Amino acid sequence: MIAARIMYAAICSALVFVLPACSGQKKELSYFPLPEGHREIIRSEVQAFSVDTVVSGLVRPWSMVFMPGGDVLIAERSGKLQLVRNGKLQKDSISGDIPVSMRDIKLHPDYEKNGWIYISYYIEPTETDGGYTALLRGKIVNDRFVERQDLYKNGPYKENGEWYGSKIAFDKEGYLYYTIGIRGERMNAQDLSNSSGKTMRFHDDGTIPDDNPFVNTPGALPEIYTYGHRMHEGLVFDPKSGKLWSNEFGELGGDEVNILKAGANYGWPLVTFSLEYSGERISADSVKKGFEPPVHHWKNAPSDLVFVHGDRYPRWDGNLFIGGLYRKLLMRVVLDDHNQVMHDEVLLENIGRIRDVKHAPDGYLYVLTEDTGLLVRLLPEPEK
Repeated sequence: MIAARIMYAAICSALVFVLPACSGQKKELSYFPLPEGHREIIRSEVQAFSVDTVVSGLVRPWSMVFMPGGDVLIAERSGKLQLVRNGKLQKDSISGDIPVSMRDIKLHPDYEKNGWIYISYYIEPTETDGGYTALLRGKIVNDRFVERQDLYKNGPYKENGEWYGSKIAFDKEGYLYYTIGIRGERMNAQDLSNSSGKTMRFHDDGTIPDDNPFVNTPGALPEIYTYGHRMHEGLVFDPKSGKLWSNEFGELGGDEVNILKAGANYGWPLVTFSLEYSGERISADSVKKGFEPPVHHWKNAPSDLVFVHGDRYPRWDGNLFIGGLYRKLLMRVVLDDHNQVMHDEVLLENIGRIRDVKHAPDGYLYVLTEDTGLLVRLLPEPEK
């Protein structure tokens, strides 16, 4: 039965969705043509696949978004918003009022109706002022970024922008979630009057919902949704369960995968599996009542994460995929029905620092590398 599903998925791939039943995707949606000729097959523990490099030559890319019409936007840290059209990286990037030091890029859930595109970025410190995390939105018209609206800015921070995550996610009701990591004074992550080490929650226009967990807490920032984080560099909703998941850096080990819950404290630095870089313990307890424990922890320096559902990769259905920066790999995580980690597997070892991972609307899994400047697609292959 499983072999039949794998063969069916391969047939769907070859037909580029001319069959509307394949993976439940839109008819004839394709971002990149399938490669011709021989493909080197990699056999993971359960799913055969090949690696198809679809874009190269990127310069420190940070995030990507797949547009409904078939274009791909790739945000580079320099401030270039690169455009991939008809499967080719275009000579000219998107023009307009685009910030430097970009981080994440996301489409509004109703993008096809309202056209809003959201970008997070960092304003670097100057001699007279600190740095700031910031969030804006705008639209692309004729390959130009227009109608810019600055939605949120918080700081100042002494450090440069390597440390703050700044990931964006939307839930099914259209609420916007935004991560701000921590660098410097650790206990700021426990301080509800400080933005460091927090997840924020907004309406899509940047205003603050009146049902946020700390709206009525004296002295607390009303935008805070969760706290006690070190540096959460990945943020995604599981489309099947609706739960919000994040990745988080520790220091020496203690990197975490968490399910975010309104008002919860994730412990940093009071409760952690992480160690000092010297090897000494940071906290007396790794798990403690009153603090939300991680779903999983290890040493990986994780970046973004995504769930894969559907028939495109039949033996990976329901698995969680996590990018690795320190170890330069893709991690496949198998979960049970209670979101407990049963097993993980290393894929794409030494491909580069994986900064972003996406399960695109065409059903394929895409991986973006920061240092080697690649966008690759994982193509399912039939087992022999």
